[in-house]
Amino acid sequence: MHIARREIGPATLYLGDALEILTDLAPGTIGAVLTDPPYCSGGNVRDRAMPPSAKYLSKERFGAYPEFAGDARDQRSFFAWSTLWMGRARRLVRAGGLLVTFTNWRQLPVTTDAVQAGGWVWRGICPWDKTEACRPQLGRYRVQAEYAVWASQGARPLAGPVAPGVFRASVPRVKHHIAGKPVELMAGLLAIMEGPVLDPFMGSGTVGVACLERGLPYVGIEIEPAYFEVACERLEAAVRGRPDASAS
Repeated sequence: MHIARREIGPATLYLGDALEILTDLAPGTIGAVLTDPPYCSGGNVRDRAMPPSAKYLSKERFGAYPEFAGDARDQRSFFAWSTLWMGRARRLVRAGGLLVTFTNWRQLPVTTDAVQAGGWVWRGICPWDKTEACRPQLGRYRVQAEYAVWASQGARPLAGPVAPGVFRASVPRVKHHIAGKPVELMAGLLAIMEGPVLDPFMGSGTVGVACLERGLPYVGIEIEPAYFEVACERLEAAVRGRPDASAS
């Protein structure tokens, strides 16, 4: 895929495959990684083969957002792919810098394995409580939490600010992405990070908007041209101070 690069204020955005672009960035130039990769969720082949909109949206919302790639791997290939990108990202991060990557309950065990296989020091899990506003399932417990697995590039000193270990925020009513998360969630996770912040799976640019709010330089990568353009528009709006950039 042809790689496009765009500079928007303190943000640098790349259109292309993260596995390729990560090999071209300079080692030791990144302060932290905060990202929301495709989870490849589903209990069987039929689930994985479904388009993301069919898995993550109600029927009346089908077609509301562009689809995204990379969500059809089984658990073994998801582990291999995750290990690859996490290892390539680690070489870019300065000593002591953080990795925070989202996952769901199905992929939580394999994500924590991949973090360690990629050479990071696994430090813990921060649940994201999506509140009781998330979609109910009759006769079942709500699938109310997703998880931010966090790790460090080697040793990390006991110094600096303290961040919460659980984040509670509703899924945004207005979204730019099928799996969009709240800007305030990302901003909270950024509280103990230093920039530049790398996001290999940028989507609609929510992490980038949060970085601008926090005054942190941002490097985002997105493989889907439609979402790359959405992210560029949101970050341009954020740089100009428009309030609509904060919708996820």
